[in-house]
Amino acid sequence: MPLVAIQGEIGAFSHEAATRLVAEATVVPCALSADVFAALAEGRVDAAVVPIENSLAGSVIEHFDLLLRHDLVILAESLLRIRHNLIALPGVQLADVRTVHSHPVALAQCRRFFAAHTTLRASAFYDTAGSVKHLVETNNRSAAAIASRHAAREYGAEILAADIEDNPENYTRFFLLRRRADAQPVADPNKLSLAFSVENRPGSLVAALQKIAEQGTNLTKIESRPVHGSPWEYIFYVDCQLSHPDAADQVRSALHPHCAMVRELGRYREAPQS
Repeated sequence: MPLVAIQGEIGAFSHEAATRLVAEATVVPCALSADVFAALAEGRVDAAVVPIENSLAGSVIEHFDLLLRHDLVILAESLLRIRHNLIALPGVQLADVRTVHSHPVALAQCRRFFAAHTTLRASAFYDTAGSVKHLVETNNRSAAAIASRHAAREYGAEILAADIEDNPENYTRFFLLRRRADAQPVADPNKLSLAFSVENRPGSLVAALQKIAEQGTNLTKIESRPVHGSPWEYIFYVDCQLSHPDAADQVRSALHPHCAMVRELGRYREAPQS
């Protein structure tokens, strides 16, 4: 079975995304995102699944930097509906709970729940599933965690309140990554991810984006990141919907005269929202 690295503990949302993207995956939890990318780049795992963007919280900036640092390629994406649940030890009632642990983003996405339950104190933890694991390991009956149903099942905990997130339109987009040398081309890709840098002169970014548009592609995302060691210089990350199979090569060719660097991050099938 393929080894797939994720950031976080077993039962995390990344774990759920990994099982969707890789059949019969054996998930390898890592403490840090940098550990995930290093494990894949060094061949200790076969693939990695990482979140790249949340529909409410925005981009996972660190993962853009790590993508460029390693010779990896995006082979697929998945959209996962994020459902937050209040989870506690078996037999614990809501009235028993004083502290709620979870990842800071999860806590922030449940503000209305905390506003309606003023006796609960939010406490930041490194991971959603990790907060459930810690709860069970310490047998803390005055605390709860916010995490997925998967995490509750994994650690033998119980859901006190389901779907407590403020906004139901809460999705996270995940990438499936493999080493570029090992990756097989995706059949009929309709999406392209690129990174490029432009010359520091007036109109250079506009010219590059115009060339993308001229190929009949639809730009669905653009993100800028500073170039480390070169103040006020930036790398731009873009996602494009491809209008036809040859569009990816045409976009790359059109960008080269206007860019100091162009790097393809992956061609893959766009994920349906479910």
